[in-house]
Amino acid sequence: MKIFRRELLQWAAAALAVPPIVAWAQAYPSKPVRLMVGFAPGQAIDILARLFGQALSEQFGRQFVVENRGGAGGNLAAEAVARAPADGYTLLVIGANNAINTTLYDNLTFNILTDIVPIAGIYRVPQVMVVNPDFPAKTVPEFIAYAKANPGKINYGSGGVGSVAHVAAELFKMMAGIQMQHVPYRGAAPALADLIGGQLQVIFDNVPSSLAHIRAGKLRALAVCSAKRLDALPDIPTVADYLPGFETSAFAGLGAPKGTPAEVIEKLERAVIAAHADPAIRKRIIDLGGVPLPLSSVEFGKYVANETQKWAKVVKASGAKAN
Repeated sequence: MKIFRRELLQWAAAALAVPPIVAWAQAYPSKPVRLMVGFAPGQAIDILARLFGQALSEQFGRQFVVENRGGAGGNLAAEAVARAPADGYTLLVIGANNAINTTLYDNLTFNILTDIVPIAGIYRVPQVMVVNPDFPAKTVPEFIAYAKANPGKINYGSGGVGSVAHVAAELFKMMAGIQMQHVPYRGAAPALADLIGGQLQVIFDNVPSSLAHIRAGKLRALAVCSAKRLDALPDIPTVADYLPGFETSAFAGLGAPKGTPAEVIEKLERAVIAAHADPAIRKRIIDLGGVPLPLSSVEFGKYVANETQKWAKVVKASGAKAN
């Protein structure tokens, strides 16, 4: 009887040691959750992070608050999350910049593929090849022909070295066999302003930030950089129609610090996927020129890894390095 009682007490003690972890995961979230965005408010990644933050807030009954921490091409936000407690209360809005930065920067203190656990995909935002309306080329073949006939006369803008607009243009140069001069800006907005003003000839911009200018006639869209035509610009062909295999896009999804309990990751994964089922959210993504990306944790992890590998080749070929 004493032996049985002792074993019973030991079992009870062991059982009591497990529930706090399980109960903690089941109760998650019990306080506000931060969604770290590595860029200033107003950009596509910020707009859609807030959209999904609101959806998660409604699902969980706790605030999912976007915190903008710009700098170093989004590395400051990623580093902050990589070093944060692995408790699910500090999440990273992973973007294409994180995949590009892996090769662009030589001294990163974190690895986006090993220090951040993927949760789920949110959206993909293709680029659109836009020119000033006065530019003589009206199609991609005409643009390529003009570039070859006028070497050194085409300047392309971007939101900075290593931005998606930068590497997309470099990929286009490689595949089209042309030369263009890169003019980096501190953000996409001033680059677009100079394109509209005629100081630049072309930008491979994220669709959301160019869409209003295209519709207003301030910019001419030559082609979208998605694999197929976009609902937001149904009459615009793809670059791939002329350069088979060409595809570029920004993207976003959620990630958490390495070591975050699997139960928390799974809970967040289900919530993000559920948000994609909301017609209003899907419509908002499409209206902004994006494509819903309802990928699971495993699928999104593979997606980020593939993008990292893809852009590594372009960055290395272009010789680009972070300033």
